[in-house]
Amino acid sequence: MELRRHWLGVALAALPLAAFAGSNAGDASTQAEGNATLEQRLQQAEDSIRILERKLEVSDEAAATAAKSTAVVKASTSGFSIASADNSMVLRLRANIAVDYRDFLDDYTPSTADTFLIRRARPTFEGTVADIYDFRLMPDFGQGKAIIQDAWISARVQPWLAVQAGKFKAPVGLERLQLEQFARFVESALPSDLLPYRDIGVQLVGGIRNGLLSYSAGYFDGTVDGTSTDSNVPTPDQDNDGKKDWEARLFSQPFANSDHFALRGFGIGLGGTYVRSNGIATSSPTSVTTTTLLPTYKTPGQQQLFSYRGDDASTPTVNEATIAAGVRRRWAPQAYYYYGPFGVMTEYSEVTQQVRRQLDATHARFGTLTHHGWMFEASWFVTGEEESYAGFTPRSVFKPGHGIGAWELVARYHEIDFDPDSFTGGAASFASPNNSPKAAHAVGGGVNWYLNQNVKLQAMYEVTSYQGGLKSGDRPSEEVLTTRFALVF
Repeated sequence: MELRRHWLGVALAALPLAAFAGSNAGDASTQAEGNATLEQRLQQAEDSIRILERKLEVSDEAAATAAKSTAVVKASTSGFSIASADNSMVLRLRANIAVDYRDFLDDYTPSTADTFLIRRARPTFEGTVADIYDFRLMPDFGQGKAIIQDAWISARVQPWLAVQAGKFKAPVGLERLQLEQFARFVESALPSDLLPYRDIGVQLVGGIRNGLLSYSAGYFDGTVDGTSTDSNVPTPDQDNDGKKDWEARLFSQPFANSDHFALRGFGIGLGGTYVRSNGIATSSPTSVTTTTLLPTYKTPGQQQLFSYRGDDASTPTVNEATIAAGVRRRWAPQAYYYYGPFGVMTEYSEVTQQVRRQLDATHARFGTLTHHGWMFEASWFVTGEEESYAGFTPRSVFKPGHGIGAWELVARYHEIDFDPDSFTGGAASFASPNNSPKAAHAVGGGVNWYLNQNVKLQAMYEVTSYQGGLKSGDRPSEEVLTTRFALVF
């Protein structure tokens, strides 16, 4: 286009030269007539050039408009996307599918617990609107039910500040906040049972200097330990007590910008929550109402581990269930370190819960219980990939006769200890020592085979031993082999 304009300019410049040459060839009268004719031709040429220039401008404007309105369609290991030419409007389609198998090798767990299951079936729609508004919608159809895992909108107000509203992961636990496709174990460790998973609310989130310091702080509906708001009683995905939880987290990678690369993979942080609320436990000869606001904890094999006492149907006029009665406070110190093919992650979690249990029509028992747990996890890419908290790049892709993919060995130790006061008082105790242990300790290991960036196979073996949990002695250990075939993009 610029080339055409150049030659038009050359033609325009050449016309005066031609005119000068012609004027020297004739007499005066002929020259005057020739000059008039030449001026007329020059004017016509100039008009033609202006018309051509305008046509070129219109063509350029049309091309620019077409470029701006043309959608860019992409497909990569991160999913499928449609974006405007300036990338201010983006829609991405992703998915997370996990098929598990649990095989309990101990003699205590019932054989009905051995099962295949669709652990996750999550189509995901996410994107950006007007360059600064991000959104995500992720339903889940796994485990025979349909729920919303994520549904949020975020506005990036400043490079260091965004406002996020909706349902998303609570800003507390390190293991809980790790994306599922990067989790080294099939199931979360025991300390995560004490922390919230996904919550509904609004939070401020941001960071400075490429991860040197990040923060999250918000106001949420709240949920009991180890669960998301879709488990709230009596109404899923709504406030279950009329009180709101404060939740916050600070995390730092103090050497994120260091010239010492061996230190860049270190991170340390602290998360926590606070609320003051009360459950409901009423009873009459005709009805029983119980909203305990208290959890039931699970084993690594997702079997029942610990529960509070419920209502005794033999006394219809009194509801003896243990319920929340006051402050619930959680805190979770956390850290990780990744360097080369090696990585470790550790987390401590603690919950302090005030409780009440009605013993008869006139007497109640109150208590403040503190449960705590910790975990340590190690991972090693035997095929040499770089370990990290959030993602990796395989050195090869599995293809028969060509590549073996990425292979990773993992191991962890984790435990949870329940407040001894949970079991004191005999029949008046907050939890029964006949079916809830005082502590659980688990050790496990396994292998992750990443066939490519999106597909992985996992096989984990874990043994969990208990302190107490039966009328006499300790509950037998749980031994479970868990496998997963997962596709995430």
